[in-house]
Amino acid sequence: QVQLVESGGGLAQVGGSLRLSCEYFGGNFRFHPMAWFRQAPGKQRELVARITPGDSTIYVESVKGRFTISRDNRKKTVYLEMNNLNPEDTAVYYCNSPNSMFQWGQGTQVTVSS
Repeated sequence: QVQLVESGGGLAQVGGSLRLSCEYFGGNFRFHPMAWFRQAPGKQRELVARITPGDSTIYVESVKGRFTISRDNRKKTVYLEMNNLNPEDTAVYYCNSPNSMFQWGQGTQVTVSS
């Protein structure tokens, strides 16, 4: 059974940066595509960025050029580097494998204050 633990969220100012981490506890991490999702208050959860086992990436249009997803297969960890943050980035951020959809972790809160 896979467990996902997100961390790194917090309070940031507009234009600031945060780096999120997602630790994957379980087997076969390197074979799974992984993704970061976010859910803002009153909105549906959306996929923000995705990375394949071969390190190909895709991003939702609203974060292109500002967010970078990466992975460390040795550490079984996925990262989301977030730069030039704006209030619309305020949400709880989660990671998961879009192909397998494991049980969701607790997420990490990101709040961007103007």
